[in-house]
Amino acid sequence: MRISRAEYKEIARWTEQLRPTRQCMKMLKDRFPNHSQSTLLSIFSLEYQKRTKRTVFRHHAPDVIESHYQRYLSQARAHPSSPVLLELAIEVDLSPALMARIILDRFLQDLEGEMPSKSVLNSMLKEPSLIPDQILAKNIYQCTINDCCYGPLVDCIKHAIGQEHEVLLRDKLQERNLSFLDENQLRTMGYDKTPDIILEVPIAVDGHIVHWIESKASFGDDHSHRTYLNEQFWSYWNRFGPGLVIYWYGFIGELDCQRDRGILLKDHFPTDIVTLCHAAQPDPPPQSQSKDKRVRKVKKKKVNMAGKREEGKEVGRVRTRVDTEIRKQFDFPAE
Repeated sequence: MRISRAEYKEIARWTEQLRPTRQCMKMLKDRFPNHSQSTLLSIFSLEYQKRTKRTVFRHHAPDVIESHYQRYLSQARAHPSSPVLLELAIEVDLSPALMARIILDRFLQDLEGEMPSKSVLNSMLKEPSLIPDQILAKNIYQCTINDCCYGPLVDCIKHAIGQEHEVLLRDKLQERNLSFLDENQLRTMGYDKTPDIILEVPIAVDGHIVHWIESKASFGDDHSHRTYLNEQFWSYWNRFGPGLVIYWYGFIGELDCQRDRGILLKDHFPTDIVTLCHAAQPDPPPQSQSKDKRVRKVKKKKVNMAGKREEGKEVGRVRTRVDTEIRKQFDFPAE
């Protein structure tokens, strides 16, 4: 869903009064019924993470940690069956999953007499049954399942959703009979930083040539998009040419302003794809066919990293020539 910056700010302002619980997500959906639950959750998650980064340091001060821990102990003794840790997190405006981490870390310090290792802490957060205190284990579990922005459950869900949309993207490309290399294939070829998809033959979308596609199972706001531009998209553009980014849960419409520079934004797989007509490519002359066979055999052989770099340069030169041919064929303006 493509929304204006003004509309995004309205949603963001309304999220300031909410906490990262599933009950609050229902309130958000009731307030903005024209937006999908996934889009609203993604926007809320982005805004809540910004808020947390501004304030979380306050909860990591030693005296504050001790205050939180002692309050938890006293309330847990008085109300052992109540979700006291979850209520405490909501009261002090801290992510329940982050509160659970702070309290568990403090508990393990008392239990072991030293700072617990990160691996032990993470394993207990993922599997609360490993915690020797059953009341604390129950409270940790309640915090984890009720937090929609942080915690091991959210991390697992986000990873699964990201994988699901990458599979969806590959399926859409295969439906259109478009030849491509995915991220795993590219890494086996020696590429370190790659988009999700490299098209072996470029396509045209909205009158712009596309060499690569990046899938983002999130909403594209100003901060996240600027970060992605600096850390990913411009490096892809510099290495592979112009490309397409799909924000499956929508983006701020004003961010789609880099088209002339080679980066398009969409909130769905494009339906107006133009492909280079195979008939426009001349058949090789008969005398070169034997040579072509030899070249194909050579390409099948394993090459070293130096050879791969040289091959990458040649791919860039070929793509430039293909770009020129596409523009001639479809009368696109030169960039």
